[in-house]
Amino acid sequence: MKSSEIRERNTEELSVLLQQMNENLFKKKFDKALNQLQKNHEVRQLKKDIAKVKTIIREREIAASKEG
Repeated sequence: MKSSEIRERNTEELSVLLQQMNENLFKKKFDKALNQLQKNHEVRQLKKDIAKVKTIIREREIAASKEG
């Protein structure tokens, strides 16, 4: 997922997306532990996407605190 796609969403949508990504990461880690995951790179990419979402949420929190 590109940063520009993430920035287009509002904060509530990002929170829901983050929760879904965390659930998906848990499932993928579980599958990896059971050797059922075919594409191992998906775990790494999902972690990076989660970091992007968290970063953008944090940027918005900082910008909101500076404004008001």
